[in-house]
Amino acid sequence: MQVPNSSGTAPPKFMAPENSCDCHMHIYDGERFPPPRPSARMQPDARVADYRLFQRRIGTSRTVVVTPAAYATDNDVTLDAIAQLGPQARGVAVVHPTITDAELRRMAGGGICGIRFTQFDPKTAATTLDMIEPLARRVESLGWHVQIHLRADQIVAAADLLQRLPGTVVFDHLGRLQAGVGDPAFAVIRRMLDGGRAWMKLSGAYMFGAPPGYEAASPIARAYVAAAPERMVWGSDWPHPTEAEKPDDAVLFDLVSEWAPDGTTRHRILVENPAKLYGFE
Repeated sequence: MQVPNSSGTAPPKFMAPENSCDCHMHIYDGERFPPPRPSARMQPDARVADYRLFQRRIGTSRTVVVTPAAYATDNDVTLDAIAQLGPQARGVAVVHPTITDAELRRMAGGGICGIRFTQFDPKTAATTLDMIEPLARRVESLGWHVQIHLRADQIVAAADLLQRLPGTVVFDHLGRLQAGVGDPAFAVIRRMLDGGRAWMKLSGAYMFGAPPGYEAASPIARAYVAAAPERMVWGSDWPHPTEAEKPDDAVLFDLVSEWAPDGTTRHRILVENPAKLYGFE
């Protein structure tokens, strides 16, 4: 099956368990939801109907829609996607401190359960580092988590801030550890994992090397899985907005079986852990 924004047509080699969750993807719909400002990061053919083709190919049924950078703090496209996908969907929003408590409650009713801070590239970031802690404290009462997408050097520089955040902290894309498990950021993340409140998204393998094996990603992912298998989740990052050449999503999904060879652990990563983190029944 050919899926937009994905190469290859074959299904994954291993079958996704029932209620498997893709914990990190984005929806773009420029016709119905134009971005607040012109953006080169907009992706074509990345609407809910296109993503349903992805689900049919990979075998996942639950999903977490993350507001993409192109939409800045406009979360309407994400809320609309959750409504279309129904009870098997949740969302992660991007907000500013100016947001009202009433708006936060409205988004909670629409399936939002976390806020994301993407500051990997400060030139295009919609938020700043000083916003993280005040907003984390505001959303804690809603039971939301804080999702962090920083470079490894930024994680090290912000270590004290990250470790004092309230509630649950979720790291994106293997923590962007470009130097592998020897990166100082790994020690920061590992301390937080050991503390029991941090989670890791096993996603973005193409940020760590070339297909099909993405070898540089494997030692990092395995180290996280060994440290806290009960707080690992998987995400596709479809439609892969950072990639001009779209990856094969079946290959990316099959990496889970390499990173977690044990079937029980894979089931936790794909089904049980997301159900706990995102509140799926």
